[in-house]
Amino acid sequence: MSLEPHAPDSAAPEALCRKLRRTAVACCALVVGMIGMPYAAVPLYDLFCRLTGFDGTPIVRASGAGPAEALDRKVSVLFDANVAPGLNWRFTAEAPQVEVKVGETTTVLYRVTNTGPAPTTGVASYNVQPSLAGAYFVKIQCFCFTEQTIQPGETLESAVIFYVDPAMASDPNVQDLKAITLSYTYFPARNAKTAEAITPAPAAGNTPAGHVDATSSTKQKAPPAR
Repeated sequence: MSLEPHAPDSAAPEALCRKLRRTAVACCALVVGMIGMPYAAVPLYDLFCRLTGFDGTPIVRASGAGPAEALDRKVSVLFDANVAPGLNWRFTAEAPQVEVKVGETTTVLYRVTNTGPAPTTGVASYNVQPSLAGAYFVKIQCFCFTEQTIQPGETLESAVIFYVDPAMASDPNVQDLKAITLSYTYFPARNAKTAEAITPAPAAGNTPAGHVDATSSTKQKAPPAR
């Protein structure tokens, strides 16, 4: 009985190549996914907070109206305005606090002024305290996460329209809450130059020709001495 050598199986190397290609593609997809996850995490986390009120983030709704009926219960809403380092801005609310009925739609104005020597761009973030009230503090309109470029001496007014959800009265964790604080902070916009980077400070007694003080129009000159 004679034994004849078998011809090499050409299908085996081809199958191995296909497996190697699939493995390489899977590894590349994994690497791309790992790189993209940090970039996607921030907007996804922000969206989650805005939809659920997690961590004191007010819920933002596109609807132009609040609940159909307000409750007799009232809550004080305090307004906090802050500016991070890097912006020569003055930021205030038109009133330090207001008393509103639960379910009542309210509008409050914020004012921001560029007190620096050059145009600068900022963006505002916000938070509600106590954090458990974030799920019931609903903003219909706000200026958060919108870049604002302000000229030297310019003042902008921005409205915040909000209401406190009547469902808060059914939550034992916050049903006796008397006050809510809405806090805004303006930060320098990403990749935007600050006033310090745009315009170097002039030497003492050396004012550039044609330079006009942004606040000179609001200052009254003292009468000459007689």
